[in-house]
Amino acid sequence: MTQHGDPYENSIAERVNGILKTDFRLNRVFTSFDEALKAVGRSIHNYNHLQPHMSCDFLTPAVAHLTNQPLKKHWKPKNYKRHNRLQDHSQPSET
Repeated sequence: MTQHGDPYENSIAERVNGILKTDFRLNRVFTSFDEALKAVGRSIHNYNHLQPHMSCDFLTPAVAHLTNQPLKKHWKPKNYKRHNRLQDHSQPSET
């Protein structure tokens, strides 16, 4: 996925690979390349057209890609607790 083989260089691709392996059961041995290619194609189609995503405002990626409206974020910041502490400390004291 990356020039130097470092999975942290391409975290989005690694995340998608993980989803395909776990959610779509592609973490198995196929009897042929053609069988694997078809299974991956079906899984990617299902991922993009059938499964709504929280990060796409609960739309499928295909529908979200076609919309002109901004998508609402439905997830917490990565460092949610730290984020809240920083916001709390940046607010003026009410004493």
